[in-house]
Formats: sequence, C-alpha cells, structure tokens
Amino acid sequence: MTVEIKTIKVEPRRQTFGHIARRLGADKAASRYEEATLDVQATANFHYKPLWGADHWHYDERRTAIRMADWYALRDPRQFYYATYNIARANQYQATEHNFEFVEKRGMLGLLDPAWRETVAFYLLPMRHVEWGANMNAAMMCDQGYGTAVTAPCIFSAGDRLAMAQIIGRIGLALDGNTGSSLDTAKERWMTAPEWQGLRKLTEDTLVVKDWFELFVAQNLAIDGVLHALVYGRFDAEGQRLGGTGVSMLTEFMSEWFAEQSRWVDSVIKTAAAECPENKALLSGWFAAWSARAAEAAAPLAARVLGEEEARGAVAEALGNLTARAKTLGLDA
Repeated sequence: MTVEIKTIKVEPRRQTFGHIARRLGADKAASRYEEATLDVQATANFHYKPLWGADHWHYDERRTAIRMADWYALRDPRQFYYATYNIARANQYQATEHNFEFVEKRGMLGLLDPAWRETVAFYLLPMRHVEWGANMNAAMMCDQGYGTAVTAPCIFSAGDRLAMAQIIGRIGLALDGNTGSSLDTAKERWMTAPEWQGLRKLTEDTLVVKDWFELFVAQNLAIDGVLHALVYGRFDAEGQRLGGTGVSMLTEFMSEWFAEQSRWVDSVIKTAAAECPENKALLSGWFAAWSARAAEAAAPLAARVLGEEEARGAVAEALGNLTARAKTLGLDA
C-alpha cells in the first residue's frame, strides 16, 4: 500500500489587507511594516471633538503648521513596527546588561580618577531629567501628530527615553554603592546648580510648545544634536584619559540609539522640507531658533566639564556639525 501526498496551491484573492490594497494595489504583497503602518489611523466617524481641545478633532492635520499631501510619506527608514522595534531593543538591552556585568565584575568604575568621577556625576546623572522631559515630548508628538507613520516611531522614542533615564540611574547607583545618594544630589543640581539652569529652562520650555512638528525639530534635531555630541561625544572622550572606559561602556546604548534615531529624524524632516517652500521656511526657522538656544544652554555645562576655552570650541563644533547636517536635509541653516 502506498500513500501519495498531494499539495494544493490556493491562490489568495488578494495579497494584503484592503486598506493596503487601496494604496499599493491588490496584486502587490506588502511588507509587515507597511501593513502595520499605512492608513492605520482613523480619519472619520468621530462622535465629538475632545473636550480638552474642542478646536480640533482627535486626529487633526491642523495641529501643526506643516502641510503634507500624504502624511504617510513620512516613513521610518528603520521600518519599525511593534515586533521589529521590540526585537531590536531586546538585543540592545542584552548588550547593555552584559556591559553592566562586565564593568561591575572588573571594578572598572573604581579606576576613575577621583576628580573625574565627581565630574561624571555632575554632567551625566542630571541627564536623566533631560530624558524625562524628552519622554514627555515624544508622548506629546505621538498624541498630537498625524499619521501612524510618524506617531508610532514617536511613542517608540518615548520608551527609549525612559530606558536611557533608567540606564543613567543605574550608573548613579553603581557610582554610590546602591545608596541612591548620587541621584538625590543629581536632582538637587538639576534644580539649583547654575550650570544646569539653562538646560532646565530649555527642557521646561519645550513642554509647552503647541505645534508638535516644531517640537519634533526642537527635541529630536536641535537639542539632541547638541547634547549627544557633547555628553556622549566630547565629554566621554575627555574621560578616556582619566579611566572612563567603564562609563563609555555603560553609555554605549545612548551612542548607538542616537545614530539610529537620527536616520528616522533626518528622513522625516527631509521629506517634509521637500514637500513645499512653506514647509522648508518653517522648518529652517524652527531649527535656527532651537539649535541656537540648545548651544547657549549647554555652554555653561561644557565649561564646567572641559574648561572655558575648550568648551567654546566644543560647543561651536557641535553646533557647526549640526548645522551642516541640517543643510543636507534641505534646510536653510
């Protein structure tokens, strides 16, 4: 007796969901990213305008002065949706955990020059409050933004900001022997230290920006562009001479994240700027204003870490590189 197994190939009537087929065509198979992103946001059949903002619908293009013919043109080059985002971050989290274990096992933070150890506590630990502000801003962009293509990465970014704040908190605990005293001191410095007050005001001012796209430029391009270049670039390089390799390992997530996040930020701004001259003018003005404020606010902290003369060069270099980056995105910088 023989058993013959046959297979039957069933041709699907269409390759993807209806809302994707209406955009891309019924015979084209969509990627998981496209299926999870394109035209997912509701656009009609709202019962009433929200009481907390009765001038706009729940999802409303008029919440920003930027205009787009198709808001789903602002796609994420990383193609992050829920699954791919979590897979990527899980891998990075494992690497971060390994770094913490490695640094702790070999006592690398104990190799820090005592004076630089205090400097690290001064410039790095209050950054957890900067990240908290950035988390709030990212959540606001998600709430007020239009189109899943941009709002989904915004809420992913909000989660990343909390992760970085937690990493900084763990570094503080590693520095003070898990007493938490360094974090209390960091909060006091955030509230009262003269070097931090410009950055604290800058962070608080971003919390009340009404136009979510202006906030996108202010936080993701201008402020991040200046601070990451200084804190995780120039300051970290200065610490290498003083036994700071352990700190570099513990903040590696921030460096990798910034490079990855910048790909998305650049793509969104470049696409929006190319849409029309009015968009380009708005984006250019926002960038000029917020990047200048970020550089000015960071200058006292840089002077505290690097010294007055070197700090001027470091801030100017960070702002110059950021301006060159903005020009490549089509902005008048």
